Amino acid sequence: MSNRSTSETALKRLGFVLGLTRLGLLAETLTRAFWPVWTILFALAASVMMGALDVLPLEAIWAIGIFAVLAVGWFVARGVAKVHWPTREDTIARLDSTLPGRPLQALRDAPAIGEGDAGSQAIWQAHQDRMAERAKAARAVKPNLQLARLDPFGLRYTATLLLLIGLLFGSVARVGQIGEIASNGVTDLAAGPTWEGWIEPPRYTGLPARYLNDQPEGALEIPEGSRIMLRLYGEVGALTVAETVSARTGELPSAAEPEQSFLAAQDGTLEISGPGGAKWDVTLLRDTAPEIAMTGSADTSARGEMTLPFEGSDDYEVVGGTAVINLDLASVSRTYGLALEPEAREPISVPLPLPISGDRASFEEILIEDFSEHVWAHLPVTVTLIAEDAAGQTGESVTLPIDLPARRFFDPLAAAVIEMRRDLLWSKENAPRVAQLMRAVSHNPVDGIFKRETDYLRLRTILRRLEAFKAYGLTDEKRDELAEALWELALNLEDGTLGNALERLQQAQERLAEAMKNGASDAEIERLMQELREATEDYMRELARRNQQEGEQSGDQQQAQNSMQMDQNDLQRMMDRIQELMEQGRMAEAQQALEELQRMLENMQVTQGQGQNGEGDQSMQGLADTLREQQGLSDEAFRELQEQFNPNAQAGQSGENQGFNGGEGRGTAHDGTGGEGEGEGQEGTAQGQQENGQQGQGGNESSDMGLGDRQQALRQELDRQMQNLPGAGTPEGDAARESLGRAGDAMDGAEEALRQDDLATAIDRQAEAMEALREGMRSLGDAMDQAQQQGSQGNAQAQGANRDPLGRSQGNRGAAGTDDGLLQGEDVYRQARRLLDEIRRRAGEVERPEIERNYLERLLDRF
Repeated sequence: MSNRSTSETALKRLGFVLGLTRLGLLAETLTRAFWPVWTILFALAASVMMGALDVLPLEAIWAIGIFAVLAVGWFVARGVAKVHWPTREDTIARLDSTLPGRPLQALRDAPAIGEGDAGSQAIWQAHQDRMAERAKAARAVKPNLQLARLDPFGLRYTATLLLLIGLLFGSVARVGQIGEIASNGVTDLAAGPTWEGWIEPPRYTGLPARYLNDQPEGALEIPEGSRIMLRLYGEVGALTVAETVSARTGELPSAAEPEQSFLAAQDGTLEISGPGGAKWDVTLLRDTAPEIAMTGSADTSARGEMTLPFEGSDDYEVVGGTAVINLDLASVSRTYGLALEPEAREPISVPLPLPISGDRASFEEILIEDFSEHVWAHLPVTVTLIAEDAAGQTGESVTLPIDLPARRFFDPLAAAVIEMRRDLLWSKENAPRVAQLMRAVSHNPVDGIFKRETDYLRLRTILRRLEAFKAYGLTDEKRDELAEALWELALNLEDGTLGNALERLQQAQERLAEAMKNGASDAEIERLMQELREATEDYMRELARRNQQEGEQSGDQQQAQNSMQMDQNDLQRMMDRIQELMEQGRMAEAQQALEELQRMLENMQVTQGQGQNGEGDQSMQGLADTLREQQGLSDEAFRELQEQFNPNAQAGQSGENQGFNGGEGRGTAHDGTGGEGEGEGQEGTAQGQQENGQQGQGGNESSDMGLGDRQQALRQELDRQMQNLPGAGTPEGDAARESLGRAGDAMDGAEEALRQDDLATAIDRQAEAMEALREGMRSLGDAMDQAQQQGSQGNAQAQGANRDPLGRSQGNRGAAGTDDGLLQGEDVYRQARRLLDEIRRRAGEVERPEIERNYLERLLDRF
């Protein structure tokens, strides 16, 4: 028997097996291609049999029906595209893969060599006979109908189960209701042609959509760029649309198209012709470009920042703005280092601040930017403000020529360093001149030029680097590196690194005197006066601590008869007088008053009174510790809330980060009540913690307790403190107890929320507890002050017991904290804007968990 006859005979014997296998392959293909179709049909049939048509409104039925038809049509088309009809070759390959040695393929093979050799042919024939015997054992291959990969949620099983439930507990007769609904729809459609229309203004206008059917015929005003959508019902052609507002050209859709949509781009007419038609004369409300203008002159703030007030307006809203600053080269005095042509630089472009909340159609704001490090500082520039609206239109302000405001340096050497830095940034060709000036300044300096040897060494180091870079070619990167070093040197020369309060006070006085000689601006005078006030306060506190230590060591509690005593009001009046004289231009008198103040401060001795109120001190210190513990606990709860929904949020932070206050209440209190205890009275703080139930025993014990247990312990500690609270029977003492009672109730709510793992609610309750604690501490401080004044009338020494050298209440002996803001200056508002913008951005991210977005929305509602 030949090879071909053996193969054909074996395959003929397997004809039935191959047929069944081919059907299995076809079943696999159809199942994988069309399983969504019968899944949808099963679900719809089950819902109809269970009475969904009797419950749902007609509109919902039509919507579901249309969606189902579209979905089935899409899956059918998709399935047809995926169907691959199995061929004979596919069937043989599938069957052959289940047999050892693939005998069917071997039967269809032919020998590559030895065709004329009888021995080779005999061997090949024996091989063919052996493969034919193996092929006889072939059985039809079962189709693989597993769809777990395509249907991971098992929707096909759910649909099948619903169908079985409908067959068992529903009624097949309800399927006939589909025909009745369809026939009613056709009847309604045949009642006559009708139409609907909508006008959708651009989203940035904030205007609602309008129903065109409700608009009276005639004049119609709509915003420019509005979208007009029309739907025509009934027989095609019964209604037609004619319009001239879209300005469309080229190939246009049919006027009888059932659905039409276009943008209003020009004035024109809109007409719907046919039964029940209407006509409008459309007028567009043009979107005008935004307007922006400067409302004041540019000035320099106390920090050296440029402040420029401006106002913007638009018919809808301003979405962005930019301030563009260009160098006015024609107005630059081309002398010294500015005589060379400057290197090309891009104009300065900074974003304009916009209102955080409220209407952006008309607003006033202040641009605050620090250009002190820019090469154009104090040089003539032109400023142009540009505003942009949502439509992409821009408006520009009038160009303002000014000298770019920046920080001024009053120290002569610092001013010289800044000028050399400017020349180097102006052009790299100034490098030899700058090096020569630096060498002249640092060559054999006389006493007083360099206040510290480190400043001299830093200048010489910069000089050597500049000369080295100049020898090998000064690149932009090396130039910028040297400019940064010169800036830091100038700051150090101007401000210094003062660790001694008297030295800082003397330098503040010298800088103020230098400013008066140089005719500084009002803003600079105000900044230097504020610096003088702060330096004076530090000096007074240092004197108070030193005198207290000396008094404790010597045991002498008596005032020196010749000592000078000043209260806060006296010192304030002297400084106000100095500032008033300078503002009036009477610099000679102001200089004399400043020298008098300096002599008084240097010769003054400040002593502390000795009247102590141990019980009040302990109560105030205990409440301050409780407040810090509560703040730290709130910080930990907030971090856990962040990590719960964003595990990588703290990936870049230290694992030992304890938040602002620290997880165990360490750090500085947010409200400033703990400032004195943390800075000046650390011994008192430690002692107070030991005397008040050993609060904050350490990280080990607290780390073993849950947040709820720690909150409970803090609540119990507050109850203990309230039992020993002074000032009972006085209005201030009663107010303190009432506030602390509210704090305890808020702590109870926080504990309950923490045990239920509701961190967002717990944080809110903890914030209420902290606010109530602050109110209680303020009331307790008032009560202690009142009691002390009543018990020390006529005794000036006792009155000063709880005061610092300027007559202010100590943080742990009187009214805790201060009424002044913790942050000063215009930069606070920019930080607040950035913080609120970030909160709004996160609150608008739908991918964030709902509980986190709810918490962010509560923050926005509060602020």
